[in-house]
Amino acid sequence: MNDRKRQVIFTAQRLFIEKGFSNTSVQDILATSNISKGTFYNYFPSKNACLMAIMEYVNEETFVKRREFLIGKDISDKEVLAKQVAIRMQMNREQNLFLLFEEIFHSGDQELREYVKKSHLDELFWLTERLVDVYGKETAPYTMDLAALMLGMMQHVIHVWTATAKDIGNLQALVQFVIRRLDSIIPDMIQTKDKFLNDEVYILLKNNLQRKEYSKEDVTSQLEGFCAKLPAERNQSGHEYAQFLIEELKNDQPRTYLIETITRSFTAAFSGTSDEAEARELASRIWSIAGKND
Repeated sequence: MNDRKRQVIFTAQRLFIEKGFSNTSVQDILATSNISKGTFYNYFPSKNACLMAIMEYVNEETFVKRREFLIGKDISDKEVLAKQVAIRMQMNREQNLFLLFEEIFHSGDQELREYVKKSHLDELFWLTERLVDVYGKETAPYTMDLAALMLGMMQHVIHVWTATAKDIGNLQALVQFVIRRLDSIIPDMIQTKDKFLNDEVYILLKNNLQRKEYSKEDVTSQLEGFCAKLPAERNQSGHEYAQFLIEELKNDQPRTYLIETITRSFTAAFSGTSDEAEARELASRIWSIAGKND
């Protein structure tokens, strides 16, 4: 994604929050972004597509942060899982997406509602697989039910929070509380072999994941393009990390543990700079080809 398109996304997001999605016109975005109508429609086929690009950006940010939490940690660590689950809600809160989700829900716009529904199912599938990492393979037949219960419990507690207080509250503490509830539920489910969602639902979810797939060659080419336009003297360490990643990805068998470590250093090197957003976008694509446990 080029810098101009990214800036239009940020501008549109601010307008959607300030005025509401339905009350913001494409003309509002054009005027505030100082771009032509042709440029906007070259980036996005519609205003809906622009909103979905905003949500996709948040999805990629969440994906990167979740992978970073796992570096050097045991995949069965419940504290890591709690951080990974909480970061999604924290990102939604920081980006003011809760308001947009509510507006979409009440809008009746089928395209947007379908996108949000698929995003929710992607989250359910991710959590289903992570619960197997944390609680062991013997829980695999039950983790889709557990993931649905976990997300449902958190959602309704948040509803109570928002109905009684201005602040949503401590999301990390909420996730930890719900994980403790799972600790109590899981042994009984295994013992009684009690489950509700069947394997067909799991297969359907897996086949309908909307995450984009990137090849190693695509990501390597994008990194090379990033380096080509980035003078080494502007960010020497970031440039060196990028070059290392390029060389490692060109290997027949890239070393995942090195890619994980260097990718985190790569994003950190651009933190607070004008290149940060593009670096994090690249990191998301590197993570997507770096192995499992995302």
